[in-house]
Amino acid sequence: MKLLMVCLGNICRSPLAEGIMQHQAQQSGLDWDVDSAGTGNWHIGEGPDHRSVRTARQFGIDISKQVCRQFEVSDFDEFDLILVMDKNNLSDVLAQSRNEQDAAKVRMLLNDKEVPDPYYDNTQFEPVFKLIEGGCKDIINEYK
Repeated sequence: MKLLMVCLGNICRSPLAEGIMQHQAQQSGLDWDVDSAGTGNWHIGEGPDHRSVRTARQFGIDISKQVCRQFEVSDFDEFDLILVMDKNNLSDVLAQSRNEQDAAKVRMLLNDKEVPDPYYDNTQFEPVFKLIEGGCKDIINEYK
């Protein structure tokens, strides 16, 4: 299974989601390939936000080597499931879908609940980590 985690800038939520999902998949004995991307292009080539790196590290997950990239139409061909963090990400990714098969691969990580962007509030990184962690557990239980 190949999964892509998507948020706006690929520096806060989706790098956390990539790291958490990869960690949980490995712990569950699943050979899943997980990546992340952003709908925006502001941070291409950069590493994740230092607050996301620090928060992941607190929970035993290293995301420091990830490199930010932008979502591309070819990701529909590359991935089995594309998990987005909020409704804006959902709209942005679906707008790039070429057909029903592309669109069927896209859903929000927490179903109808959004993962809030912690970028402007340092106190939100740990709560966001916990939300993503729960969403990843649900995905693993659904697809393993």
